[in-house]
Amino acid sequence: MTHPAAALYAEHVNPAFVRLLGTFGYGRVFVRARGVELWDTEERRYIDFLAGFGAASLGHNPPRLIARLNEALVQDLCHVMHIGPQALAGELGEALAQRLPALPMALLSLSGGEAVEAAIKVARAATGRPAIVSCEGGFHGSGLANLSVMGHRRWRKPFEPLLPECHRVPFGDLEALEVVLKKHRVAAFLLESIQGEAGVVMAPDNYLREAQDLCRRYGALFILDEVQTGLGRTGRLFAFQHFNGIDPDIVVLGKTLGGALVPVAATLTRRDLQEKAYGTAKTFDLHGSTYAGYALGCVVALEVLRAIKDEGLVEASEQKGRRLREGLQRRIGTHPLVREVRGRGLLVGIELGDTGSGWLQRIAPGVVNAVSREVLGQWLALRLLEAGYVCQPASQAWNVLKLTPPFTMDEATIDAFVEAVGVIFDEYRDLGPLIADVSRRIGSQYMNGWDFR
Repeated sequence: MTHPAAALYAEHVNPAFVRLLGTFGYGRVFVRARGVELWDTEERRYIDFLAGFGAASLGHNPPRLIARLNEALVQDLCHVMHIGPQALAGELGEALAQRLPALPMALLSLSGGEAVEAAIKVARAATGRPAIVSCEGGFHGSGLANLSVMGHRRWRKPFEPLLPECHRVPFGDLEALEVVLKKHRVAAFLLESIQGEAGVVMAPDNYLREAQDLCRRYGALFILDEVQTGLGRTGRLFAFQHFNGIDPDIVVLGKTLGGALVPVAATLTRRDLQEKAYGTAKTFDLHGSTYAGYALGCVVALEVLRAIKDEGLVEASEQKGRRLREGLQRRIGTHPLVREVRGRGLLVGIELGDTGSGWLQRIAPGVVNAVSREVLGQWLALRLLEAGYVCQPASQAWNVLKLTPPFTMDEATIDAFVEAVGVIFDEYRDLGPLIADVSRRIGSQYMNGWDFR
């Protein structure tokens, strides 16, 4: 029987999502969270290797964030203010500038998608140019402007026509980028340091620096979307810091900044760009929203930044991420269905598909890759869920199991997860047993009326 919460969700929010969960019997209603642990309505306990797509980098309900939030709630703070400066917004701007001094100006917002749109607006207003270039495979949010720079056609197509003068180039292709920069009046090139939702796709060596150099040559701004990778996720405070000579004009932050408690994001930019875009009495109010820079968001974001520094969480992400990647490489790196284990810090992808091993892969690699894309990643995520671990494939690459655990995950739990992954992979040395198991499950769910449970 479907849980009442799921039934209400299907009735009033998103019925297709609940039906999809019922295909495999994936359904859980999670009702409690603490640290790296989750509990559902049946009091089953799970270890979270998804962490709200990376938003819960400090874990769920971190005690120091809860304490600071409770303290703020009884201080009678002025939560929204539009006829004077918001004091806490200024403090947050200063704290962000201390971490990225080259970009001292902060446009505050509520989500990564909003922050990307703010970056696009700054670029167009400051340069007077219309065109925005982004990458195939890039993921930058789901608003209309965000979809205009989205690298996945499935997301764009139902809402077209979108913003004009938005162009996409292959990630890593400098020649294609230069062609667009030469041909169009480009305001900015927007990209991720690592493409998370495309399957943890790593930038080629020197790509970011050479792309930045091209932007400088042709007068375009260089924007890095660090919503998923920023604030320690990759083992550096910002993912672009893994590379030498990177000096972006705009950096976009979100997810971790709100501690998975409140919505808060930021667009960090150079002072001269902010001045050109919004620096006069006629333009100062052309960007903003009612809750941008609201007190509780700033309180939590400031405490998040302090916690990351005080608790050495960037260093922890680097060390634990290395342990996770190396453990997975040892345990499943030579598995016939594992093409690669890759990532930086605690952003890790396990790519599944044809490796040329086994008779089926030799005679029908296309079948192996198709099953990997459509079934394998989700099936393995389901099996891990049933073993007590929450994770998901990359949203735009279901053949890549994407891991974004909290920075606070301890090493023993990482090792246990690696072994759990290995045990499940051991059951599927080729596609035959997997297809049989999936068929049995779907048949059972069909007989049960696609029950959510």
